[in-house]
Amino acid sequence: MTASPDGDPPPGLELTPAERGMWRAFRSGTTHDLRTPHPERNDPDGPYTWGPERSVRAQVIALLLLDGPPALPGRVPALKLNGVQITGLLDLSGGTVVPYVELQNCRFEQQVLLPECRFTTLRLVGCTLPRLEAARLHTEGDLHLPRCVVRRGIRLSDARVGTDLLLNQAVVRRDRRGVCIAADGLTVGQDLQAELARAYGELSLRGAKIGASLSLRGTTLSNPFGRRALNAPQLTVERTVYLTPAAEDGPVVSGATPPYGISPTGPAYGTRLRNFSCEGGLRLDDGRFGDALDLSGARLALSDGQEVSLRRIQTPELRFLGQRPEHGRVVLSGARVVNLVDRWESWPGPGGLVMAGFSYETLIPHGSFPLPRRLEWVSAATPEYAPEPYECLAASLRDSGEDTDARAVLLAKQRRRRETLPLAGKAWGYLQDWTVAYGYRPGRAALWMAVLWALGTLWFARHPLPPVKPEESPTWNAALYTLDLLLPVVDLGQGQAWKTEGAGQWLATALVLIGWVLATTVAAGASRLLRRQ
Repeated sequence: MTASPDGDPPPGLELTPAERGMWRAFRSGTTHDLRTPHPERNDPDGPYTWGPERSVRAQVIALLLLDGPPALPGRVPALKLNGVQITGLLDLSGGTVVPYVELQNCRFEQQVLLPECRFTTLRLVGCTLPRLEAARLHTEGDLHLPRCVVRRGIRLSDARVGTDLLLNQAVVRRDRRGVCIAADGLTVGQDLQAELARAYGELSLRGAKIGASLSLRGTTLSNPFGRRALNAPQLTVERTVYLTPAAEDGPVVSGATPPYGISPTGPAYGTRLRNFSCEGGLRLDDGRFGDALDLSGARLALSDGQEVSLRRIQTPELRFLGQRPEHGRVVLSGARVVNLVDRWESWPGPGGLVMAGFSYETLIPHGSFPLPRRLEWVSAATPEYAPEPYECLAASLRDSGEDTDARAVLLAKQRRRRETLPLAGKAWGYLQDWTVAYGYRPGRAALWMAVLWALGTLWFARHPLPPVKPEESPTWNAALYTLDLLLPVVDLGQGQAWKTEGAGQWLATALVLIGWVLATTVAAGASRLLRRQ
């Protein structure tokens, strides 16, 4: 069935008054508005029934979009509807739609089928529909679905959106598989915005590619009974991922730099903010984010067994500034970031954090995050001893010029390692700790040497030793004799010249052994320092 060359409907197609008005509006590119003067009756998701005077058949819409009449002279054809009910099944599968399409506040009786369809631009604003099936959809321009209510999910698998994909303030419920938005393999040329939206089920973005920013500001993802609320491994975002608050009644700024729709000056005083909320697991494994992953203010409501999984992500900046998860785990294994912006109150406690192989270069704490708490942070992430988190923290502190704190971290690492050793190793570790703190506090060795030298000198000054060879012995000097015993390598010519008997013999042996221990621990500490240089 094709429209006649003069623009009239094809023979045999009887149009209702509402459809004739739509036909004329299509040819002139104007909006066909069927709203009533009563705003409460214009809500497509409301309880009021819309009669035949506000209804058009999906069959007629398909005819207009796929093989419609020519435009009036000097006009561009476009389908623009407002407050219209579409009856029947709208099926444009595999078709090419050239006219501009914008449907506002429309109510669809049945699901919309757009798989493998091509559009220039498609805008559904404030519409209600049972389901949107649009796998492998291709648009040259935007795909807009703001404020739409979709009762059984959206499918955008392997779709290609030329510019922006907007889902702001949309409400999407899950399908029979528990997925609310299935967008695996999705490609978006610029921004994907789903701000202040509500998604009930799993939002799946596996392998998706976003050309600019991904903004879920103020959005609620709720899938408490499934494994994950956001499932987006191997996600690529060229700029920033925003899992942050949004102003519920804030100003909308058109043409602003990404993320579009948010005031660049921030919300006005008194504006109510809605945090990003994720009720269920969140998975971003192997993600690549060109500027940052921002979790400022994020509410992560996990149950036992669920995770915020950031395994092997790579991004210049991770802003972990959300609310502390009370259950579940945060997993950063293998992640690589340059700047870690965080605060103490955001990290989970012992057993709730895993970061084996997590590397960062610069720490940028918000609020008070002193070194003892930072060490607690590392300890919470390593229920079993692992050296990498301590070494990464020490390297970051050293690069920031905080050498004293870096040595304290490495000392804490040795003490933690000591607990994994057998009894003999623990004893040797305690001895190194008490004497020179594993070499990270070498001044202790000098203090021990000075104390022992003074005690030995006092003892031998009161109990001089007889010479081995009286005719060849040097002049008795208690201080030099004690120093010769303590220094294991240097020979001052005193140790072999005098006989040791009784208590003096035991004391001399003890000084020799202690001197060797001190020298060994100092050498071990020095070797660690040299390896770090």
